[in-house]
Amino acid sequence: MTNENDMTNENALSPDTGGARDVRPRVRRTHLSLFVRDPEVSARWYEDVLGMEVTARGPQWVFLSYGRKHHDIALIRAEDGARPGGIGLQHYGLEIDGDLDELRRLYGMLLDKDVPVVKTTDHKVGFGVYFTDPDGNRFEFFCETVRDDEEGKRILSEHNAPSEPVVLDPLYT
Repeated sequence: MTNENDMTNENALSPDTGGARDVRPRVRRTHLSLFVRDPEVSARWYEDVLGMEVTARGPQWVFLSYGRKHHDIALIRAEDGARPGGIGLQHYGLEIDGDLDELRRLYGMLLDKDVPVVKTTDHKVGFGVYFTDPDGNRFEFFCETVRDDEEGKRILSEHNAPSEPVVLDPLYT
């Protein structure tokens, strides 16, 4: 049975209107899937450091969430002998809900938990703290300071996508 809401305009894919070439994804949400050595060990780290909760698990995988979706990160057991680094994910950015002081508190939390911090940066549109999980996957907590997307695009272009070192003083609670 076909629902009339599922029907598309018969001209939607015609060459005259550009067809599928003009279709663009409208992403509603994202998730990240990572190969890890031991999903259960990694899941404990994600619960402790990122405040996530396990939402589902199987013998070779664990799904975790920040509490608004069924999963935000999937941890999948890597094949034996897999090595970290190399070609693949450069980092996964996590925009925080808060200001620069909140970023500094998160920086302090990472240091308190002995999480390896890779760098702190000024992107000219915000600030970032880069860190790694137990398998060497790199993450970034970032705090946007430029809220207008068009202005952000202009600044990133003008400054050549900057990632300049910056000293952030961690806040400890």
